[in-house]
Amino acid sequence: MSTLHSLLKPKTYRFIDQSNLGPSFSALQSFATDDALSISVGERMSPTTARLWVHHNTVVLGIPDARLPYIQEGINYLKSQGYQVVVRNSGGLAVVLDEGVMNLSLIFPDSKQVNIHEGYEAMVSFIQYLFSDFTDQIEAYEITQSYCPGTYDLSINGKKFAGISQRRVKNGSAVQIYLDVSGSGSERAALLKHFYEIGRKNEETRFTYPHINPSVMGSLNELLDLNLSVADIRDRILIKIHELSGDIVTTPLEGQEIEWFHKRFEQMIKRNEKALENLT
Repeated sequence: MSTLHSLLKPKTYRFIDQSNLGPSFSALQSFATDDALSISVGERMSPTTARLWVHHNTVVLGIPDARLPYIQEGINYLKSQGYQVVVRNSGGLAVVLDEGVMNLSLIFPDSKQVNIHEGYEAMVSFIQYLFSDFTDQIEAYEITQSYCPGTYDLSINGKKFAGISQRRVKNGSAVQIYLDVSGSGSERAALLKHFYEIGRKNEETRFTYPHINPSVMGSLNELLDLNLSVADIRDRILIKIHELSGDIVTTPLEGQEIEWFHKRFEQMIKRNEKALENLT
């Protein structure tokens, strides 16, 4: 296993668990929360923060996805399969979230020494550390036929189980990862394969959308022959950040952070309306 990244060893961690808020907890609220925390961490009002979040049956689109030539038909298909659809404000393309997917945001203060790659490297390092007792085979490189392919895809034996995005706000940086814990990674991939087939219909597009092969994706339980739950991952993350920093605070959003959250949440709603404004 590679050496733990220095960003992972702050004096104090703040731990916010939003992994069991249920179906009414919207992904738009999650992205607004990370924005508010990024401002707070960047202003040094909050220590480095780990936030856990789970969303039920939600497909989170990237900005380019909203420009698919037949996006409305694609969205109608996702809704027919029981999924909510939102457009996110961080990089990347469509991902599938459900009760078997744990999302983790690590929110770091920016400094002259921290470039965008440092945030990604820190998250890769943390996930390798998180599962080091199960495997030393977690690698970071692009799995081109996965959904939301990127340089920091995490895979085991060539099968992707996690993807990382990053959003920088003011002087803070939220590095977000989804971890397919349980369920079928290939079924999630098949859903988005069909979405792109419907949304693109073989038309030439300026943007290159992924040609998804469901067999290159799997959940951690499938890849490591385990029976982990999202709650197990929550406990594991808490134990590991306690090992990294003996001092953990669990304060929810408060004061100025709540104001920032409401402002960012309104912006997220407006951005979604704008991204999908030509659709009926």
